[in-house]
Amino acid sequence: MRVVWQLVAVGAVAFVGGQAVAAVQGNWFLTLVLGLLTSAAAVAVYGWVVRRTEHRPSTEVGRDGARAAFGRGALIGVATFACVIANIALLGDYTVHGAGSVTGAVGLVGFMAAAAATEELLFRGVLFRIVEERTGTWIALTSTGALFGMMHLLNKDATLWGALAIAVEAGGMLGAAYAATRTLWLPIGLHFGWNWAESAIFGTEVSGSGAQRGLLDASTSGSQLITGGEFGPEASLYSVLLGVLVTLAFLRLARRRGHLVPRRGRDTAAGSVATLPR
Repeated sequence: MRVVWQLVAVGAVAFVGGQAVAAVQGNWFLTLVLGLLTSAAAVAVYGWVVRRTEHRPSTEVGRDGARAAFGRGALIGVATFACVIANIALLGDYTVHGAGSVTGAVGLVGFMAAAAATEELLFRGVLFRIVEERTGTWIALTSTGALFGMMHLLNKDATLWGALAIAVEAGGMLGAAYAATRTLWLPIGLHFGWNWAESAIFGTEVSGSGAQRGLLDASTSGSQLITGGEFGPEASLYSVLLGVLVTLAFLRLARRRGHLVPRRGRDTAAGSVATLPR
């Protein structure tokens, strides 16, 4: 039952916050404020419901080291997506037409913070973590990654290939980030940095939800395998390749730290992971 209560609690915040942010789209200040409030409320509710249902401190969203972990994740996310765009641009398939909107980019801080926090709490904080306890890291990584990709089929310009790309690059990368660090702050930062760079810096489509007005007024053209087409660069082969490379790096770190949970011996393995220093 704990998984149900946790999903319902965080999902309620995600729904209410998402509706509020959607209602003020076009107003960059309210988008910023309501987005940040939604992300803060989601973290607080997650911590509360975990403490109530699991009778333990919610250390994965603890304050110690939170700022540094979020910052590292955000830098990795921005840098990784910048590499994707650089490769697309080298082929002449990414064109900057001029300056975009500074206030639009600022408003997207709140929008993307809310999306990153709520999705990571639901998919990595609740689903990945609990599935991993029962089945081990590898099954948790593949099953929750697949579910994360399938969720994006609900987006406006979604494609089956785009959903598969998200499952591989993002589902794998974000799950591995949590496995390596055992804190949700790094995957939240990584998710935020990737999405914010995609929208607020480079002005491209985000997961089939349309382009956002960021710092650059830009567009992509050419092969859909390179640019991702209407779904956006997340469906680019470059995104999949770089996402897999980052995933492998995190999994190697997780293995070195002894954070990988085997399928058998769940009780001892999960218990040892829960007490590792973060």
